[in-house]
Amino acid sequence: MARSSRHRRRVRRDRHGRGLRGPLYPASLPAAASRAEKFDQLVLDALEPIEARWRDQLTKLDVAVDDVPEIRGGGAPEDDGVLHDGAVPLSRLVPAGVDRTGLPTRARIVLYRRPLEARAKDPGELADLVHDVLVEQVAGYLGVEPDVIEGE
Repeated sequence: MARSSRHRRRVRRDRHGRGLRGPLYPASLPAAASRAEKFDQLVLDALEPIEARWRDQLTKLDVAVDDVPEIRGGGAPEDDGVLHDGAVPLSRLVPAGVDRTGLPTRARIVLYRRPLEARAKDPGELADLVHDVLVEQVAGYLGVEPDVIEGE
């Protein structure tokens, strides 16, 4: 009997014996999403009209989000496909190639969340900035002018 009670799953409680509390907001409310989740949704919303118009040309392109750009020590940074604001990269277009194990990789656009959020004053401005960055990078990927991507 004592042995079976030891194997029961123990509920972890805080130091006041109250245990874990439930989530602050239900998952169905917008306030329950983290900043990263909101940014991911913002990117998907900005990409949707571009992808709808250029679906056939973008089948081999992935879009990803990183929090911050990776800084490589040693030599000069690679600036091919990087969209800068001053000295800070906002996004990078990584061409298709081969990874370290010899497997082929797809081309991808990587947006850097924190630098983009730092440059926007409000959510509306952030949405416009993300859209502009995506248009620039898709235009670079397709080898056309950004105005062509937007359909102007």
